[in-house]
Amino acid sequence: MPKFIRSRVQLGLLGMKECERLVSEVLSSDQIRDLLPHRYPFLLVDRVLELEEGKRVVGLKNVTINEPFFQGHYPQTPVMPGVLIVEAMAQVGGLAVGGASTEDLLPLLASIEKVRFRQVVKPGDQLIITATVLKARSGIFKIGAVAEVAQEVVADGELTFTLVPKGEG
Repeated sequence: MPKFIRSRVQLGLLGMKECERLVSEVLSSDQIRDLLPHRYPFLLVDRVLELEEGKRVVGLKNVTINEPFFQGHYPQTPVMPGVLIVEAMAQVGGLAVGGASTEDLLPLLASIEKVRFRQVVKPGDQLIITATVLKARSGIFKIGAVAEVAQEVVADGELTFTLVPKGEG
């Protein structure tokens, strides 16, 4: 059972039945690659811990010193670039809108609003990203995204997606 889910059970936030349902819906990195068009080095979601398609997704990014961006950002004090934290939030958001699970539609990021960076993300951190659908209308989705490390918010904001036919991006 993923540590994130286990901690929620221990805190009494999830019952065992809910926990079993969530564990059965966890997506592996292979399954994520089937859903998202991104590939290394730009695939920034290692695992999906919770999935309520069309409503909410919780994804995980293991931040390691081997990430290519740490070579230049910053070598003496490695910090994950904020734009890549937002990109990771967007990738989880794309899974939340459910567009990536269809063969013919692709969720594209249309706008980024109210993004705040609250703490730095360093090698060794596990970035837990929760994306929740706030509004959906006519192929436009507004997502609330929160990125956490050790249950502390490191970034949050609102992302808007539009679903477009694949090949027309």
